[in-house]
Amino acid sequence: MSFAPEGKEAQAFRSGLRDAGYAEGRDVVIEWRFANGDYARVPTLAAELVNSKVEVIVADSTFGTQVLKRATSAIPIVMASVADPLGSGFVTSLAHPGGNVTGLSTMIAELTVKRLQLLKETIPSIARVAVLWNPDTPYAPKAIKELKAAALALSIELTFVGARTPQEMVPAFAAVSRANVQAVYVLGDALFNAHRPALIALAAKAQLPTIYAYRLYVDDGGLMSYGPSFSEMFRRSAGYVDNILKGAKPGNLPIEQPTQFEFVINLKTAKTLGIAIPESILQRAHEVIR
Repeated sequence: MSFAPEGKEAQAFRSGLRDAGYAEGRDVVIEWRFANGDYARVPTLAAELVNSKVEVIVADSTFGTQVLKRATSAIPIVMASVADPLGSGFVTSLAHPGGNVTGLSTMIAELTVKRLQLLKETIPSIARVAVLWNPDTPYAPKAIKELKAAALALSIELTFVGARTPQEMVPAFAAVSRANVQAVYVLGDALFNAHRPALIALAAKAQLPTIYAYRLYVDDGGLMSYGPSFSEMFRRSAGYVDNILKGAKPGNLPIEQPTQFEFVINLKTAKTLGIAIPESILQRAHEVIR
């Protein structure tokens, strides 16, 4: 997992299991494996789960799902939040996944463009944006292609800065500062999710408005985010686990796309950055942290 076992997302998964009638420790035992955003550890953690012969595996990242699919074709894999399961080759179709993988998709292409549009609408003067991304993330090339097309239409010049490890985040932001950009767009990634306090601190130090994929960044002090409700997706993933434990084949369970999206703005951070958020944008936000 890229989210900690004690975090809000994991609690939502547990809640989904309880809603389905399972009591942890009585009806199910959950074996947690937490990579803390370190992709190098994922193959070892995946092998541990496969070798322990669990009945179903829940994965919360594209990279994790990729590794697990290579590790087993027999154990059902439920995606709690994967960017592009069809494009990544995990399933043959969204309606009929086939194989041993099913779960939820985060609609990466549509949301990637929407975030850049929201950034431009919030700060119309923006013309130069740095995109922070992890080159090891499987869906990143597709997201970058979508961003480039959207940036052209919005008259925004993009600068791409990569970071593969926590240690590379500091020099990445140094490169962002040298690029003379006006804002930062953080491409959603397990590495950044796991190390978001450090990432938010770097954005604050650079004094650059930053948009993120998920609200947990804004809860922790980031400026703004737009994306699916991770808690809701994790809760819904428990329903897939329930169906599989009751005998359903993952290949017959259609892939779900998110139904709840959250546009969250941290007004305290905006004031610190000296940014006046337009009232029209505040009215569109699902939540404003004041």
